[in-house]
Amino acid sequence: MDKKIRVSILDDHQSIVDGYVYRLDKDPQIEVAATLNFGEDLEPALAKHPTDVLLLDVNVPASAGNRNPYPILYVVPKLLQIYPHLNILVISMHAERGLIRAVMEAGASGYILKDDQATIKDLGSVIKSIAAGGVHFSQMALDLYSKHLFRENNSLPTPRQLEAISLCAAYPDSTSMELAQRMNISNSTVRNLLSAAYLKMGVRSRAAAIAKARQMGWITPNQPEPS
Repeated sequence: MDKKIRVSILDDHQSIVDGYVYRLDKDPQIEVAATLNFGEDLEPALAKHPTDVLLLDVNVPASAGNRNPYPILYVVPKLLQIYPHLNILVISMHAERGLIRAVMEAGASGYILKDDQATIKDLGSVIKSIAAGGVHFSQMALDLYSKHLFRENNSLPTPRQLEAISLCAAYPDSTSMELAQRMNISNSTVRNLLSAAYLKMGVRSRAAAIAKARQMGWITPNQPEPS
């Protein structure tokens, strides 16, 4: 049997946590490693429970005694530096463009809105896509983030984004950390480059991005098979 995808969940509403656990427990490829309600419990929990995908609400209290919001935008880059193989999927009720942009630029792999019931019902599939290096957005979050991307840049991948895609094509089994080492940049920067490229290209996975880039002639095509 393949190794299970280990998922940890941070959300201050226990009923929501229970709903996620209920859905994920039905998937034999996923194991819920830890659940928690307060931000300050996150780092100890990840240290104790190895995690592949973290489901993260952006608006949780720091602790039972400190109801101020935990500094997620500070914590996400820190966690990705400590745990380079960690993938972070934000699930939030907030649909502000600035917050979505900040979360993605911090290194998250996706942004789902809590009222996106279709995606929540298919949460297991989304987690498996994220664990494999993909990105995922609720449609509203995607629309908001895409407007930012296309306002700041043109609709074509940048040379640096295509550089990352070309490395993915050359070394398809490489992790984000290994790609980052080759490019001499941080793991979160690689994630940002790839997720932005995926959105511009209208794809959600590394394999689809490579195929699209080859189709468009943006990267070197496959070598023909020897006769």
